[in-house]
Amino acid sequence: MRTSFIVFPTASEAVPENDYTRSPFYRTLNGEWAFLRAERPGAEPEGFFRTGYDDSSWGVMPVPGIWELNGYGDPVYTNKPYPWYKFFEVKPPLVPHEQNYTGLYRRTVRVPADWKGRDAFIHIGSATSNVTLWVNGREVGYSEDSKLEAEFDVTRYITPGRDNLIVLRINRWCDGSYLEDQDFWRLSGIGRDCYLYARDKRRLADVRLTPDLVNDYRDGTLRAEVTATPGVGSVRLTLRDDEGRTLDTRTLRPRRNSAETLFEVAAPKQWSAEAPNLYTLTAEALAADGSVTEAAAFRVGFRKVEIRGGQLLVNGKPILIKGVNRHEMEPNTGYYVTRGEMVRDIREMKRLNINAVRTCHYPDTPLWYDLCDKYGLYVVDEANIESHGYHYRDKSKNLAGNPSFAAAHLDRNRRMVFRDYNHPSIIVWSTGNEAGNGPNFERCYDWIKSFDPSRPVQYEQASYHGDYNTDIVCPMYWSYDQCEKYLADDPAKPLIQCEYAHAMGNSLGGFKEYWDMIRREPKYQGGFIWDFADQALAWRNPEGRLTYRYGGDYNAVDASDSTFCCNGVLAADRTWHPHAYEVKHQHRPIHTTARDLEKGVVNVYNENFFTDLSPYRLLWEITSDGRPVLSGAVERLDVAPQATAAVTLGYKPEQVEALDGEVLLTVRYQLRERQGLLDALYEVAADQLVLREDDPAARFAAAAPAGTLRIADKTVSGEGFSVTFDPKSGFIRSYRLRNVELLAGPLRPSFYRAATDNDLGVRQTGKYPDSRMWAGAEPELVNFTLTSGDGGAKAVADYTIPAVGAQLRLAYVIAADGSIRIGETMTADSARKDVADLMRFGMAFETPGMFDAVEYYGRGPMENYADRSSAAFVGRYAQRVADQFHPKYASPQESGTRGGVRWWRLTDASGFGIEFCSDRHFSASAIPYAIPQLDNGSSEYVRHPGDLVPDGRTHVHIESAQSGLGCVNSWGRLPLPQYRMPYRDYVFNFMLKPVLTRK
Repeated sequence: MRTSFIVFPTASEAVPENDYTRSPFYRTLNGEWAFLRAERPGAEPEGFFRTGYDDSSWGVMPVPGIWELNGYGDPVYTNKPYPWYKFFEVKPPLVPHEQNYTGLYRRTVRVPADWKGRDAFIHIGSATSNVTLWVNGREVGYSEDSKLEAEFDVTRYITPGRDNLIVLRINRWCDGSYLEDQDFWRLSGIGRDCYLYARDKRRLADVRLTPDLVNDYRDGTLRAEVTATPGVGSVRLTLRDDEGRTLDTRTLRPRRNSAETLFEVAAPKQWSAEAPNLYTLTAEALAADGSVTEAAAFRVGFRKVEIRGGQLLVNGKPILIKGVNRHEMEPNTGYYVTRGEMVRDIREMKRLNINAVRTCHYPDTPLWYDLCDKYGLYVVDEANIESHGYHYRDKSKNLAGNPSFAAAHLDRNRRMVFRDYNHPSIIVWSTGNEAGNGPNFERCYDWIKSFDPSRPVQYEQASYHGDYNTDIVCPMYWSYDQCEKYLADDPAKPLIQCEYAHAMGNSLGGFKEYWDMIRREPKYQGGFIWDFADQALAWRNPEGRLTYRYGGDYNAVDASDSTFCCNGVLAADRTWHPHAYEVKHQHRPIHTTARDLEKGVVNVYNENFFTDLSPYRLLWEITSDGRPVLSGAVERLDVAPQATAAVTLGYKPEQVEALDGEVLLTVRYQLRERQGLLDALYEVAADQLVLREDDPAARFAAAAPAGTLRIADKTVSGEGFSVTFDPKSGFIRSYRLRNVELLAGPLRPSFYRAATDNDLGVRQTGKYPDSRMWAGAEPELVNFTLTSGDGGAKAVADYTIPAVGAQLRLAYVIAADGSIRIGETMTADSARKDVADLMRFGMAFETPGMFDAVEYYGRGPMENYADRSSAAFVGRYAQRVADQFHPKYASPQESGTRGGVRWWRLTDASGFGIEFCSDRHFSASAIPYAIPQLDNGSSEYVRHPGDLVPDGRTHVHIESAQSGLGCVNSWGRLPLPQYRMPYRDYVFNFMLKPVLTRK
């Protein structure tokens, strides 16, 4: 049986999805098995597979189930190295003997008596790294490839009508492990469903379906190629539409057990990720007397995939790949993922406007493709081949050119294609990942192209040197410049990065710039973000507190690549990281631009290729300095695919002219009714347009009221407030308002942030000056003056910063209302070339923890940064300090900053506190943790956010700028130049003022 399908006794029972539990000829093997882990191959107890063996002293193991998550050994995470490299020589095909634990499974299952006369099979969905099967004490067979099912014909080994003993042996490693060196948790056991099933001897052997579109993509054809076993007199094929109406029925008489036919369908509803229209083909095997011996059903999607004119086309359209890489991983169960969890993942992808998924780096369980067919995702199906840890770029040594591994390369590709061929969601085959290039992959490419001309074939390693064995240039982590260089030569192959925008930790800065280029360049058609969800594993301590573990958390001995398994758009529990909103926004299918904003007319562009905007309603709102003043809705949108229409919103020019301050228009698009997995009223896209710009300089220049001030002992006091400077540092050490101290630490310059994962990646390369020099860049006071004047008390403090050779001046003007204008000026030493980029330029201080409420007018509501702000709209937001820090990053790091701020305030529960503004838009943060607690490398750093302990203070940063985050990769790429802060002169003017009541 080459392609995977489920069989039933009659056509009326046959269903196209993998719901094999409904078949009367199915028995689950899921559940608890007796289990014993031997320490190495050959250490198994003698006779463990025999029927009379006593396994009463063994433990138990769930199937599906992972050893390391059920008390047998520690999970190991590595990216590139083989998991045994620290202990044993990597010498393919030799496999270590020590530590190669061997799992033994035993259970009995009663085989129904009415299965007598049928052929019986055992299906083991996924066994890592291999599996040997015994039935009733007799050895049946052996299988490798841990991400494709192992199926065994056990007809002559079982006895219907009684209990039968099934025994499995699985080794932690085998020679096949050399081709399974993927970047993920290295676990052992059974990761997918297992079952026993029976089939009539007169049955379908294979059904291969090839849809196509003809007549300028208007009409459809479906080629059906059927293979049957001897004894099948004919095969009846019935094609039905999505409402169950019969379109065509054919009865084929196999010759030499094979037959084929071509269905023609006029103007079918086409399948795409936008509109996953499906038909059903039922295949019935008929005996010579015309009786049905078995039936199977398949989903059919009429669609055409081709490379033409240097572009990837689906149904004749150059689609955009808004993709993500997804590992088959769950935090609680490892490799085992339930149907509900798969549907949840697809729902989150749809919510994020993701339309494509790459099965990194192996074929998924067949049910995943059924769901992608049903709900609409473009799929790159990838073979289970990666030899990253063995000279993969050295053609003289890599396994891609090793003849001993040629058959394994081809077998893994052939089995994937045989199994998954019929799924319309699969639009591209991938022959593997990070395994070098050579004859073994060329042979795989050639075979797939000859067997399946209906789909392109890609391979990342063939993308860099013009190798022929990829139809798509699908590199990893090309920078913007690398992409532009490739596109400048009018290439013959489309550019679709198989991995890009590395979403590790607080990341995805610069994602917008990728999508600006994709939308500008016709032959750059998108890519697959690395990756969908953090691969952290759930763990509860003895007190029951849940944490998420990564590499190195289980022991200090095994190989580990630390947090590098946590690169998700989502956290492991599928909550959204802040950068998920940027993904959703940049992937949005509807775009709004100005047409005639004075008259309330906007351009609405439908980026979809196959569906119009009739399912959506448009909501609009106008705000004045962040306060809503006008709103309305357009209930029906008439915009064709890839078209732009002018839409009148309904407000009048005079209504806008009457408004004060900054005036913004926000346009949102909601589903009017439930669509697939998305609920009615779900917001799919939004944009914010400027009707009148903000003027921060004018707001900052507003005069402070006059009044009487007193100066004594470095303290300036007025009606209801006092400001005290520290005589040694020159910093403000006390700010008392109505006899309440607002500072729990001095107001001091700030140049450094806790390192993000991307920052650490840059630092670890050693290519650039280390930004940590700014963590220790303590200003040394040179001169301090405090005087009174007409505008208030004035203080000037001059400093040197020896660590970086800069000069710093802090100038203060304290007014009678308690407000403080602060000018921070740094003058760089232009002769110094060894100084790292700044991480931020501003001021920092602490307040008592009772100041725990933040209200601001700026970008939000989620944290945002200079190069990751397009999804964060300007508005007024009220939040808690406890919620500013994002606790779901795998490891502590910079978090909580909000940018584009017009004004920002920190208060207690009553609204008492302080407010900041500036002569420019600035950024600010207030979190319960100090930088050393979050900065990997400091003595106070802890490995997990859940281990952080607030110190009872609120830690505040106010800054003119902070470095961008970057996303090209997490192992050395800096953010784009426009988002970096090179060592040069900087100026930041801002004002602190008291807040006595809420606005």
